[in-house]
Amino acid sequence: MVHLAKYIIVTGGVVSSIGKGITAASIGRILRSYGLSVTAIKIDPYLNFDSGTLNPYQHGEVFVTDDGMETDLDLGHYERFLDSDLPGDANITTGKVYLSVIKKERSGDYLGSCVQIIPHITDEIKAMIRKIAERSGADVVLVEVGGTVGDIEGQPFLEALRQLRNEEGHENVMFVHVTYVPYLRAAGEFKTKPTQHSTKELRSTGINPDMIICRSEMPIDSSLKRKIAHFCDVEEEAVINAPDASSIYEVPLVLDRENVGDYIVRRIELDVEGEPDLEGWARIVESLKIEKPEVSVGIVGKYVELEDSYISIREALKHAAAQLGVKVHIEWISADDAVSEDELAGLDSILIPGGFGERGISGKLDAVRFAIEREVPIFGICLGMQCMVIEFARLHGMEGANSTEFDADTHYPVIDMMEEQKRIKNMGGTMRLGSYKCRIRDGTLASEAYGTELVSERHRHRFELNNEFRDELEEKGLVISGTSPDDFLVEIIELKDHPWFLGCQFHPEFKSRPNRAHPLFVSFLRAAMENKK
Repeated sequence: MVHLAKYIIVTGGVVSSIGKGITAASIGRILRSYGLSVTAIKIDPYLNFDSGTLNPYQHGEVFVTDDGMETDLDLGHYERFLDSDLPGDANITTGKVYLSVIKKERSGDYLGSCVQIIPHITDEIKAMIRKIAERSGADVVLVEVGGTVGDIEGQPFLEALRQLRNEEGHENVMFVHVTYVPYLRAAGEFKTKPTQHSTKELRSTGINPDMIICRSEMPIDSSLKRKIAHFCDVEEEAVINAPDASSIYEVPLVLDRENVGDYIVRRIELDVEGEPDLEGWARIVESLKIEKPEVSVGIVGKYVELEDSYISIREALKHAAAQLGVKVHIEWISADDAVSEDELAGLDSILIPGGFGERGISGKLDAVRFAIEREVPIFGICLGMQCMVIEFARLHGMEGANSTEFDADTHYPVIDMMEEQKRIKNMGGTMRLGSYKCRIRDGTLASEAYGTELVSERHRHRFELNNEFRDELEEKGLVISGTSPDDFLVEIIELKDHPWFLGCQFHPEFKSRPNRAHPLFVSFLRAAMENKK
């Protein structure tokens, strides 16, 4: 029996970065509250196969799925809002589509045919979407199209989605267009013309939006909604306002007040009973509004100018703070230069995130040394853990200790490339990626935080603690508190006689949820609170 899913396509217009991902995730959260099962897909029209080699300054953080795909950060929003784990296939790129089609052409699947954008590329896009829908078994599939309507690279995807609507039926597919309604302070009024032009551009592709969600700095009134409905040919109740909110987690509540769920249920004939139940979500939002007491965390990284580079860490800290009943204040500290004691003094805690390359390493090592000497709680993630090992080794007689990533000739290569990585020459998707088991040692900070012996966490790295120095480091006081189940790979390190010193090779931030904060982040902030006292 073929699975019949309903599809909600989310497009964007006027400008990028107006919140299509949060909008799609919020719609999903509302539909979940009806008792429906929901999955989500992010389409990125760039030619890269995945996000793995993209600079965080251009595209924000790389989010890693359980099955080891390096994806767009919007999948992180989907997972947090839907409280589910998505497959890597849920991030569809032009690179993936074209590679699949070219492989089929080379293997003879299209013998006798001239391979073209239509039908071959568009058919492949539809097949990828339907495959995810079928495998998930979800009632509703959200499909967000990256970029803005009018981008040349997005045209094949819009055409494929237009075809999808015709093939699946009007009652099974709806389009939600997210636009920006600017407010001109000099004129003292909102302007709807950008939304009109954006909708006209979308309609020129053969797609008529069923709903328009208007992003704005401030709320817009009903007369403006009527104007947009009239000029964009949508029902007035389908013109939704989503003004700026104090937290992204408020957006489902904002959309719910605009009756978004009710309209969608009627438009695509969803089989539900009763009204959406967002009481639990509202409690989460309230817990995030706590102003006092406040605990500070200094994040020492090399992409701190763009917070989206560390968006999952930022959200994980918020989740943990809400669970503990405090507010987290983040100080963004650049590791590009030496990090001074003045920058770190007064912080309740320090966090060193992951990354690649030598730039910023000396600043991160400065922060580790400060945390050791001043007994400040410190949390190292991936490269952050490696910096903790390097600085610990240097402070305990291993002069010049380093990672072979930064110094191939170091006398003390305490961090080295994994053996299976040394044979790999390509850059994309070649690391230890995805979810792996970790065995926790009893009587450690990690054991106290997790409360269980075996956990599963997501990885994204090529280098590991070098086992040749493992015994020596342990003799000097480093605690190996988590390893792979076969005890071969070091996953978590701690430090004796320190209030809270923990580094993990994996990325716990990817599994944190607003309703279920990650235990390591909770333990870390609890230590920061104690340090504040």
